[in-house]
Amino acid sequence: MRRQGKDQDSFRLAVNMDLVTDANEHCRPFYNDVRWSSGLARTVLLLPCVLPVRLTGVHGRDEDTPIRTLRILHRTRYAYDRPVSFGEHRLMIRPRDGHDMRILESSLTVSPRANVHWTFDTFGNSVALLSFHEAADELVIESELLLRRYGLDEPLTRIERYAGTFPVHYDVDEFIDLGPYLVSDQPQDQDVLAAWVAQVLPHPNGSSLEVLGALGTAVHGAFRYARREAEGVQTPAETIGLGTGTCRDFALLFMDAARHLGFAARFVTGYLHDEGAGNESGEDMTGGGATHAWADIFVPGAGWVEFDPTNHIIASRNLIRVATTRTPAQALPVSGTFEHEGGSLLGLQVAVRVIEVA
Repeated sequence: MRRQGKDQDSFRLAVNMDLVTDANEHCRPFYNDVRWSSGLARTVLLLPCVLPVRLTGVHGRDEDTPIRTLRILHRTRYAYDRPVSFGEHRLMIRPRDGHDMRILESSLTVSPRANVHWTFDTFGNSVALLSFHEAADELVIESELLLRRYGLDEPLTRIERYAGTFPVHYDVDEFIDLGPYLVSDQPQDQDVLAAWVAQVLPHPNGSSLEVLGALGTAVHGAFRYARREAEGVQTPAETIGLGTGTCRDFALLFMDAARHLGFAARFVTGYLHDEGAGNESGEDMTGGGATHAWADIFVPGAGWVEFDPTNHIIASRNLIRVATTRTPAQALPVSGTFEHEGGSLLGLQVAVRVIEVA
């Protein structure tokens, strides 16, 4: 991909991915070169089309996988009291394609100008590294995504069909591969965490999904959500003691509690599609308007399953995964440094909009 300066203060990278099918609904790939428009370097890739997946439901009934096209606007702005020099910044804002999600279009705008280098971290997440060459009194990062999210009708019914029993058992290869995800992120909190788990789940039994569902119910019901702009994540002991937290805090508490019960768990950062109270799915969302966090649990027989204790939902199509990591500290959407030279940060503003496109 080539880059072209949009103006003296910013530049824009854009990738369009269109899904094309012919009259016979056979998918064909097309590859086009760089196109120039309004001084921008725009790479256009026409990819093979993605058709609705046909799934066989109960009683042999065929059902289409629900498909949603979503536009996500994510804007982060740092303001300083004087021009400062920026060190390298790290962005985790671009999802990875999978069978449940396809990126159709993506763009990234940064001011002041910066060089962008895309790479993959140790978990396979897409990471953008920004290198700056000029000072400024504000830093603005804007990401726009157009994607298709594929969900399942009655996901819990389908997952329950394959999920194993509790206590959880991983085979030899799974145990080796999942080893890092079985270790507590906050080992110093184990006594407090164990006592809390014993209180809310005194006799865990049933399927793995039932036990994890009960754990999610306990986190959702016991703690009050309070949005917090400050960086960092509360430890499980802090959340238990305070009785309040953010989605990040609840995700870590759920993750370490699940690991205490023997499950492999990982931290997820992403976005929440909030359809509003009384929506068709029956999910009343908390945590919209900013980046969101939840946990993935590896359920034997079912694989990685999403658990959002903040909203008390499991495997929801309203969760839009961006990155998965072993710890919350590895999943910061935007991170970096600046040389203050007497300057100071005045404020941080983060705004996220997730819009369904007809």
